Amino acid sequence: MGQNDLMGTAEDFADQFLRVTKQYLPHVARLCLISTFLEDGIRMWFQWSEQRDYIDTTWSCGYLLASSFVFLNLLGQLTGCVLVLSRNFVQYACFGLFGVIALQTIAYSILWDLKFLMRNLALGGGLLLLLAESRSEGKSMFAGVPTMRESSPKQYMQLGGRVLLVLMFMTLLHFDASFFSIVQNIVGTALMILVAIGFKTKLAALTLVVWLFAINVYFNAFWTIPVYKPMHDFLKYDFFQTMSVIGGLLLVVALGPGGVSMDEKKKEW
Repeated sequence: MGQNDLMGTAEDFADQFLRVTKQYLPHVARLCLISTFLEDGIRMWFQWSEQRDYIDTTWSCGYLLASSFVFLNLLGQLTGCVLVLSRNFVQYACFGLFGVIALQTIAYSILWDLKFLMRNLALGGGLLLLLAESRSEGKSMFAGVPTMRESSPKQYMQLGGRVLLVLMFMTLLHFDASFFSIVQNIVGTALMILVAIGFKTKLAALTLVVWLFAINVYFNAFWTIPVYKPMHDFLKYDFFQTMSVIGGLLLVVALGPGGVSMDEKKKEW
């Protein structure tokens, strides 16, 4: 079987998968995407005093301001999750969750930790894709009415979302000389580039979903660590952040790459 035949078979499989799951995929994508906010919001409730004391100690802002920060995080994240899952005021929910990411980036000094900063940006990329999806849903109310091509803001949101999602994979690259790591880096980088430029996008994104899910379950198995150990919380945080990026990639699979992509340009050639 030639390389083109193999690629054609893989693309056929991706199309078949999309046909079978198209009713459920956007819902699964949204649930995965908001999972990190849901988990963090619930953790804020159960670790209220620890979170408050950490903010108070780090910023010397006092009991009241530290408590307000934790409350704002809890309320912002859980409200945003409920709105996204219920498909109500999705755009406002996304802006609220963007605000939570920005607030946490500053409050937890993530700005100076490149790995966590890239993961937060990847999370922002997932929210951009969700925002683009909510815009297309709004337009679908006027189905059958002749319109111009996709609006530029939506196209560029999808492009920005794809590029930011790629940052997640840069944090997973292993810089050692083992054969497995070299193969993993080459394959992962190739798939990242395909998603970023929007070439064979659905197939590349679906492959990354499978790969990232396997890595996530293997390396971030927080359920194997006792709850009282700090590593349990660390792995849990990593696990749900990765699930959110998987949600973003599933949105790419469900929605397609958008107008600013090689897949779309090929249709014009």
